[in-house]
Amino acid sequence: MSTIETLNWRYATKRFSDKKVSEQDLNTMYEAIRLSPSSYGLQLFKVLDIQDEKIKEELKPAAWGQAQITEASNLFVFCNYTNITEGHIDEVLKLKSDVQNIPIENLNGYGDFMKSKILALPGEAQSVWTAKQCYIALSNLMNSAAELGIDSCPMEGFEPEKFNEILGLNEKGLNAAVICAVGYRSEEDPTSGAPKVRKPKADLIEMV
Repeated sequence: MSTIETLNWRYATKRFSDKKVSEQDLNTMYEAIRLSPSSYGLQLFKVLDIQDEKIKEELKPAAWGQAQITEASNLFVFCNYTNITEGHIDEVLKLKSDVQNIPIENLNGYGDFMKSKILALPGEAQSVWTAKQCYIALSNLMNSAAELGIDSCPMEGFEPEKFNEILGLNEKGLNAAVICAVGYRSEEDPTSGAPKVRKPKADLIEMV
């Protein structure tokens, strides 16, 4: 399918079948997440792929009892770092030095610039900023899934505090920002055949 055909095909799947996503397809989606752009290239998030059925059952009440949590093959939890440290930035600078064969001292100025901008943000602003990066990776996950003929449902209808507690995220300086159920649509999903509702181009796009 073309990009537009793929986007027309996918929808926010409400009911999933019991078919499991293959390891090969999962690795493709993992790579799409890994290659996602992020501000400064810092990738200040982690993604949990929840496959354990017991953990899904435990999480379900914290997601308003929605069926996607337990029916989907995989539940992706996108977690943002809530407090950015110099170590986070230094780690990426070291990686950039190694991958691009740049002497680390040549990156000191860039590192100091990032630290002066990012570390100066209040704690809450840091958390909001890193949470936004999760949504870019989420989009890549959904698009790569659709290209593979795999359904998805992005979800903000959950209680982050309870997800954080159940998954032990607080101790790791992480917060559940957004989740996405991934799998294959069920024939019992009443929304699967509904026409896609989107505003017309004239209402969304303005040439200046």
